[in-house]
Amino acid sequence: MAIPRSQYLSSVWRDGIFDGKVIFCTGGGGTICSAQVRAMVHLGANACIIGRNVAKTEAMAKSIATARKGAKVIGIGEVDVRRIDTLEKAVERTVKELGGIDYVIAGAAGNFLSPISGLSANAFKTVIDIDTIGSYNTLKATLPQLLISAAKNPNTATNPSTGGRIIFISATFHYTGMPLQTHAAVAKAGVDALSASVALEYGPRGITSNVLTPGPIAGTEGMARLGGSQPEGAGNPLQRWGSVKEIADGTVYLFSDTGSYVNGEVLVVDGGGWRAPASMGSQEMAYPGFLLADLSTKAKL
Repeated sequence: MAIPRSQYLSSVWRDGIFDGKVIFCTGGGGTICSAQVRAMVHLGANACIIGRNVAKTEAMAKSIATARKGAKVIGIGEVDVRRIDTLEKAVERTVKELGGIDYVIAGAAGNFLSPISGLSANAFKTVIDIDTIGSYNTLKATLPQLLISAAKNPNTATNPSTGGRIIFISATFHYTGMPLQTHAAVAKAGVDALSASVALEYGPRGITSNVLTPGPIAGTEGMARLGGSQPEGAGNPLQRWGSVKEIADGTVYLFSDTGSYVNGEVLVVDGGGWRAPASMGSQEMAYPGFLLADLSTKAKL
């Protein structure tokens, strides 16, 4: 059963703006990334989503395909972004079945709550490997196709359908520092730096590289794990959590004609939350009391 457009895409976008294009997305079975891809498919793109769980990834691909009649969406499971060879095989299949890759979302990520005292070296490395190394591997595996797309669909002020675009999914933890999120903060700082370097090195070849940073998004796995028992919107200037539609809209903005001259930037879609005083979930987790009381969450990796 198809999901109503209003749940994953605003009405301002014109149908067909991504006709003939292909998007490749790691972490595509997740709540946020699947909405991003669903929006692109609704607007004309075909897609390949990547994940580790075969059943979940394939089921999500079938669901996303309902966004547009005739859409082609591949779901490839058993892909570990920490292993570039698995990504390269997924790219080969995407090119064979869909004809190429024009847009990439590097969205695979891992996270949990842990103080440094309970954060093992292995747990810290695991998040770096998934988020930072995984983003780099995604770039490396797809870069040849992005270069081809950029050459075929040149980034000019008059071309409404450019190609060769990549978005890295990040977070805001490293802007100010965040208790219990040292591993994720360090990993995402690396992702932001990676995107900036890609923009400089490959901008001359027509590729744009940007970061999209979601804030707390309602109904996601991340909020279920990390949000604690705090009321929805607590601490956010807009007094609410975001929706997956708002992240999908940001994706369309960056990949479409509207974002052609946006390169090397970080688009934060969080309602201004990162500027507000930090909190980590419920009242009993208010800073710094929970640290002084040694209410620790041990890493289990």
